[in-house]
Amino acid sequence: MSDKETKDGSKAPTSNTDTGSGSIGRRKFIAGSAGTALSVALAGCGGVLGGSSDGTVVTMLLTPGTPADARRRYKPVQNLLNAEIDGAEFEMQVPTDYSAIRPALESEQAEIGMDDVTVLSKPELMDIYGTTVTGGSAFYFSMMLVQPDSDIDERTDVEGKTWAFADRLSTSGSIFALYTLQEAGLDIGGAPKEEPVDFEASFTDHDQALQRLGQGQAAGATTWGGNGIPHLPEDTEVPDRVEENSSFLETMGTESPQFKPIWWSFPIPKQPMYARTTWESDVKEEVGEVLRNSDKDQIEQHYPDDYNEDELPFTTLSDTSLEDYEPVIERMNAVGIDPSS
Repeated sequence: MSDKETKDGSKAPTSNTDTGSGSIGRRKFIAGSAGTALSVALAGCGGVLGGSSDGTVVTMLLTPGTPADARRRYKPVQNLLNAEIDGAEFEMQVPTDYSAIRPALESEQAEIGMDDVTVLSKPELMDIYGTTVTGGSAFYFSMMLVQPDSDIDERTDVEGKTWAFADRLSTSGSIFALYTLQEAGLDIGGAPKEEPVDFEASFTDHDQALQRLGQGQAAGATTWGGNGIPHLPEDTEVPDRVEENSSFLETMGTESPQFKPIWWSFPIPKQPMYARTTWESDVKEEVGEVLRNSDKDQIEQHYPDDYNEDELPFTTLSDTSLEDYEPVIERMNAVGIDPSS
């Protein structure tokens, strides 16, 4: 890339000077009080969720996106927990968006979550089990894609274009991309919560972002590597950091239409798995032990019929702490996200 990033195309977090065009003070990230109450909108669920008084039902909130796809991808994890832990039934629910997750945990309608935005919004609410590992890697990437014949080759070329993002609070599908566009000198306005200035934006989910690009409704799209890499031609060259840390490179060329990458982030810690601190049950500790002691051979035993291994989002957990997610906090600050409100 010829724009103003490091030679590998993505700025690694260093200090407070890594926040772009001086806008970190525009709206600060706050990890404090609960703030404004949000309605709990969870896909496919009527009435109160999980969290029964006798502790027999444990509700896991998956990362928002396409509900059916998320449930299928995490089915081995659900099967593992149901097989290994007696006296509890694990169910999965998919929130309509990221803003629904924390209220569900605070109101004790769910016990387990697995996204970094919620953890960072109120760390004292969560006990972290660890960071998910797939394909031997605990990292993933944000990436920006365009059509193969597009004249967009670098971030500054996004000016004046229409861009498709995932959920407004998605780390890889929104936050990191908005941050890097801001670093390149583009005015992101009040995005992601409001509209940008130097380009037009739509916010949906990872799959729909790529669909909009493929259907010509957007000049480019932002997504995460597990979703975008399958749409790259098999001979696509990737930066060394992607080669060394991505667990999805073997999926390259397996999906159509095919796109061209113009930007990759540095390695982002994969999503944490955590439980709400107010969940008092022996099952809580058992969940952590099962997840941390799992491995690929064990998780394979819990694949449902016709399961696509390429989509597996979990084999085990690695030790992690909030410090590992400091780069996410910095970028949230820089684009003015306050998920605690």
